[in-house]
Amino acid sequence: MGSDRDIEREGESQNWAVEVLRADLSNRPRSKPPEPEEQERKIPQTRIGRSAKLGTVIGGQATRYAGTAAANVVRSDEKAQERLETRHIETALKMASVLGEMKGAAMKIGQMASFIDVDLLPPEYREIYQEQLSKLRTHAPAMPWEKVRIVLEEEYDERPESVFASIEEEAFAAASIGQVHRATLHDGSKVAVKIQYPGIADALESDVANAGILVRLARVLAPGLDAKAVASELRERVLEELDYEFEAQNQRNFARAYDGHPFIFVPKVHSRLSRRRVLVSDYVEGRGFDEVKELEQDERDIFGEIVFRFCFGSIYHLRHFNADTHPGNYLLMEDGRVAFLDFGMTKRLTDQQIQLEQRAMDAAGRDDPEGLREALHDLGFISDPSKVDAERLMEHVKMVGGWYLEDKVTQITPRRVMKMIEVTSDPRSDFFDLLRKESLPADELMGRRMETGLLAVLSQLRATANWHRIMREWVYADPPSTVLGEAEWRYFEGRGTSQTPGLASKV
Repeated sequence: MGSDRDIEREGESQNWAVEVLRADLSNRPRSKPPEPEEQERKIPQTRIGRSAKLGTVIGGQATRYAGTAAANVVRSDEKAQERLETRHIETALKMASVLGEMKGAAMKIGQMASFIDVDLLPPEYREIYQEQLSKLRTHAPAMPWEKVRIVLEEEYDERPESVFASIEEEAFAAASIGQVHRATLHDGSKVAVKIQYPGIADALESDVANAGILVRLARVLAPGLDAKAVASELRERVLEELDYEFEAQNQRNFARAYDGHPFIFVPKVHSRLSRRRVLVSDYVEGRGFDEVKELEQDERDIFGEIVFRFCFGSIYHLRHFNADTHPGNYLLMEDGRVAFLDFGMTKRLTDQQIQLEQRAMDAAGRDDPEGLREALHDLGFISDPSKVDAERLMEHVKMVGGWYLEDKVTQITPRRVMKMIEVTSDPRSDFFDLLRKESLPADELMGRRMETGLLAVLSQLRATANWHRIMREWVYADPPSTVLGEAEWRYFEGRGTSQTPGLASKV
């Protein structure tokens, strides 16, 4: 149980989020909702159109919710509860529907909301939203076959039946910018064919333009933020997702690096059949995240460690990581390995950047405030160290990354995710004055995205481990601390590519 001040601050955070939402929507243009047939035919593509569509559903539902709450004042408790629950169900269904139809970055918002349990809703209604938004991970509304078939014909310049021995017209998964169909090649191989939505390029351009507004708004909260550089980095990474040939190259790199790995699997890409808007890779069978969450604690812990070792470990083993951490990208295979499926948004790092990251983690782990402040300055998080209190900076960093900086067994919980979000974004946070003196270097944007998403995934698993001891394998080149670590070290040492050299241990 939290203290009275924790509960009060939690309420303030919720109110702040509502205030921001209201302010954001108040000046947005509104448009008449399209007819159902039109929704099925076309993804909204213009910046104004996509903002208006999202604003209409959220604003409309918020108004109806407020009306229900007001009416409940004069209703009996039973009737009021029934009516409020109905309204929550309607809102969750509508949000999932609209975000799914919009695809692109808007749909990614829904996907992220589905696995980040930030406790912003009353417990009795939380599952309603989780259940509906989670469908965006694997069961988002698919585009009709007639539309995606056109993309195949344009990319191959021939009929799909000539390219594949068979291909299922019904998509088995629908993601934010494309949907996936099962197919069989003429040699009998089973493959997954990811096909980009028609018109999604324009839609994603609009989402990136809207994101630029949010970046400029963030600069008001954090004056040190280089809004132009961050917006440029965001645009480059997001628009890379539109080029499936670029994604295929990323996936091939990861597949080669983890070929034969004891617990990480990346499916092979069929380069000959992949195009700018079509990606063909081996089909993988496995249990999805919702099933994994129902496993016993020790099995969830193993799954969580594997995801942690892939997300962070690839930085040190490959100088390359996948920034898209939503759990729709993970499958638990029958043999216990975890398959990682989507490589549209990745980031490469230089040795220098990795070594600076190691220095920062080393200083934080040793409780060296001055060393941490210097390291974060060199990374670009602090422009003027003299204006930042080193002790408070250390406290703030441990609030954010304490789960892997502290040498103890830690279970990742939704409350930890909520606290991390609060201390990094809420103006009512005790650290807000410090945030205004910090920045977010463009080169660090994807890393922070990965870390936040990973923490959210681990919280849904309630995963438990000594994350610090695992991290030390990469920061200090310490001996492996777990059975999985021992197997991984043997694998990379056998390939002669063990890891980025660690710092000399000072602990």
